[in-house]
Amino acid sequence: MSEVHENSAPKLPKNASQIRAVDVAVVGGGIAGKACALGLAQLGLQTIQISPDLGQAVPAPETGQWGQRIYAFSPGTKKLLVRLQVWDAIDHGRMQAVRDMRIFGDRGGKQDQLHLSAFEAGTSQLAWIGESNIIEYTLDQASRFQKKLERISDTVENMQVDANGVVLHLKNGSALQAKLVIAADGANSPLRADLGIYTKEESYSQSAVVANWICSNAHLETAYQWFLPGGDIIAILPLPNKQVSMVWSTSPENAAELLKLDQAGWSQQFSTIANGAVVTQLGTLTLNSTPATFPLRRIRASRFIGPEDNPKIVLIGDAAHVMHPLAGQGLNLGLRDVATLLNILSKRESFRPPNDKVLLRRYERQRQGDTSALLWVTDKLKKLFSASSSTEMQLRNWGLGMVNRSHFIKRRLIERALGDIDFE
Repeated sequence: MSEVHENSAPKLPKNASQIRAVDVAVVGGGIAGKACALGLAQLGLQTIQISPDLGQAVPAPETGQWGQRIYAFSPGTKKLLVRLQVWDAIDHGRMQAVRDMRIFGDRGGKQDQLHLSAFEAGTSQLAWIGESNIIEYTLDQASRFQKKLERISDTVENMQVDANGVVLHLKNGSALQAKLVIAADGANSPLRADLGIYTKEESYSQSAVVANWICSNAHLETAYQWFLPGGDIIAILPLPNKQVSMVWSTSPENAAELLKLDQAGWSQQFSTIANGAVVTQLGTLTLNSTPATFPLRRIRASRFIGPEDNPKIVLIGDAAHVMHPLAGQGLNLGLRDVATLLNILSKRESFRPPNDKVLLRRYERQRQGDTSALLWVTDKLKKLFSASSSTEMQLRNWGLGMVNRSHFIKRRLIERALGDIDFE
């Protein structure tokens, strides 16, 4: 059984022949990194996960308290977690199934909306809403009992790539050689920077304000989203027991003002925005957490593997892409990276090692198309609903109504959002 403890890797001799060798090293301690490390170990690959925060155990969620980091988990993500044998271990009393999604335009017209229904799509639910820490806690527990996985609380200071793999030098003075390295080290990925992989980055000049609420009306297992005049976007996601989570994308200046509001101030906001539609749908909302904020940006790496001539490193999650939260697909996109990589490695030919160039290029080809499409659509929607001309306003609201009237288009949208991966 592998354990997490501070600086657990021993100091090793400088003699390269005595550097410890493993199959895969996963650098990063978020959900994507933890899921990837667990999955690789389950494939029988000797795996080490490295991150400075692995020494801080994620606590089990406490009754009555809800984390600020709330995610929508797609059926594709569920399929991955089932494969990792952790889905059934999650406390589903803290997960909320989403049966409907209602998206409203900024004119306020009844026809300017899009309704996505699990029933119409022939599926039991469109997504699940849950806390980040409930998934991380469950992944941590599963990792403790995976013999092929060791977790090290440390930082990678530098690396060298050669024909055999990658030598990672850690802050504690030790080193290890991995045939394959997974860069799951976040949006500001040091490994990506060391590889010299170019990123296209754009600030949305917006911040997301997040908070949890208790609502007096039943949310009816429905996720709501309102595009507001001026470019703001408010998403309300259902949680168990008449609770909801809010993500309000707005200007940094307005975000700073929202953080200053007390309960009365928030009640006034909800009574006025979207012509009072939030209150109409959900009733009185009582603050159930301390609001927090974070900046919004778009990032896409030009390559998902590196170095270009001799790839031995794979980018996943935020190290490869960051998107606007309006579609609620950021984490799901990162976990599709994980699912695709595990699928490719599990089906690899017996003569190919896990760092074979052919396998890594398969991964990059499969992920770039999916990533480019979702980032492009999300970016264009954000910019379209931020535009102020009357023509663009009519176009975007007409578009919502047109899509809502087309069962074929709605079904394709839902299928895309499900994020299915074939593990057979």
